Amino acid sequence: MSEISREDVAHLARLARLDLGEQELDEYAAQIDGIVDHVAAIRKVDTEGIEPLSHPTQNVDGDVAVMREDVVVPSLTAEQALDQAPKQSEQRFEVPQILAD
Repeated sequence: MSEISREDVAHLARLARLDLGEQELDEYAAQIDGIVDHVAAIRKVDTEGIEPLSHPTQNVDGDVAVMREDVVVPSLTAEQALDQAPKQSEQRFEVPQILAD
């Protein structure tokens, strides 16, 4: 276990100008500690003889997987999409505000 302390998290929070509560410091310390442990476990994997990939979709033969062509297909009109909406405004769904101004 890497032992990321709550003081480490508090220091990082200050640097990032985040105001974290006591409970959040404990939660984030545990979460960051878990992430560091996972990275440490991955670093132990034997990668001898394995070439790095140049692209996330590259296969072991070095070929990059071809993506399908983007094709425009018929879709709903704005009126059809909003047909059953409880509230709508200016061709958009109207939903309750959840964040303050």
